[in-house]
Amino acid sequence: MKRILSTALLVISFITFAQTEFNNKIVLDRQKALSLAEQANQKAREINKEVSVAVVNPSGVTLLLLKGNNVGPHNTEASRRKAYTAVSTKNSTLELMRKAAKSQDAQNLNTLPELLLLGGGSPIWNGEELIGAIGVSGAGGGENDQRIAEETIKNLGFSIEKQSK
Repeated sequence: MKRILSTALLVISFITFAQTEFNNKIVLDRQKALSLAEQANQKAREINKEVSVAVVNPSGVTLLLLKGNNVGPHNTEASRRKAYTAVSTKNSTLELMRKAAKSQDAQNLNTLPELLLLGGGSPIWNGEELIGAIGVSGAGGGENDQRIAEETIKNLGFSIEKQSK
């Protein structure tokens, strides 16, 4: 009887712990995606720019795609591909572009249809967990796009790099 009770207590403790761990995970949902887009647009307005913004989940599925006012239509697709590239490679797209330019082996990354090696895409980390990525386009160049993406992530309390415990 003691053994059954001990086993039951152990199972209940494990289930409680697992539920707590699951409930503490941050999920990039529609509301957080909208907050990221609003913050990115605010940052863009600070430098008198309008931008297109994309937010993807950790699997690369688009959660939000927002075309900026008076921004060329190509920027909308570019922002989506930047976000996808950032989540897929777990790197900023500006950093990836620079690495690819220096490495013969990495230059072939440009031949993959979904990847876009231009600044403006950044993974979104919550501690050690990759929760998605943002892509920004239309701010007058990859460095501006990247700065907006990274400042947006940081301003909302997330990180642009994996944080070890």
